[in-house]
Amino acid sequence: MRTKTAVAGSAAFLVIAPGVVAGVVPWWLTGWQAGTAWPAPVQVTGWVLTGAGAAMLIWSFAHFAVEGRGTPAPPAPTEQLVVAGPYRYVRNPMYLAVLAVITGQALLLSRPVLLGYAAAVAAAFAAFVHGYEQPALARRYGAQYQAYRRAVPGWWPRLTPVRTEPPA
Repeated sequence: MRTKTAVAGSAAFLVIAPGVVAGVVPWWLTGWQAGTAWPAPVQVTGWVLTGAGAAMLIWSFAHFAVEGRGTPAPPAPTEQLVVAGPYRYVRNPMYLAVLAVITGQALLLSRPVLLGYAAAVAAAFAAFVHGYEQPALARRYGAQYQAYRRAVPGWWPRLTPVRTEPPA
């Protein structure tokens, strides 16, 4: 896949999937109306989580398009296993970024319903990763994915990045 096509496809998928999960549904649940205000440090944490999650999401999507020459969408997967950038710290930075955005919104808006929604989304992400994504990546990338899976944790980021080799 050409880089321009991969960038366009990744951008479209970014709007469609995380845009709905971390944007449309939280809006539908809250109307972006704040509840009874939680303490200022909690709200500041909400801003930080929302901003950091959005930045991580964009960084992760960019690596899929540029390094992997593909998209996160299953119908248009990457040509290369993506192991650089945020993927040197954790195997699932996109999912964690979406959860950070939703949790940040919950704290920022003082809306517990979004914490419950984040927990449901986390469970759905975990089921998808274990039931579909990991087996699909193992079939597609074989030993390279298995070595990556052993070196990089799935859900709890490493403090130091794993050294990655250029794709074979």
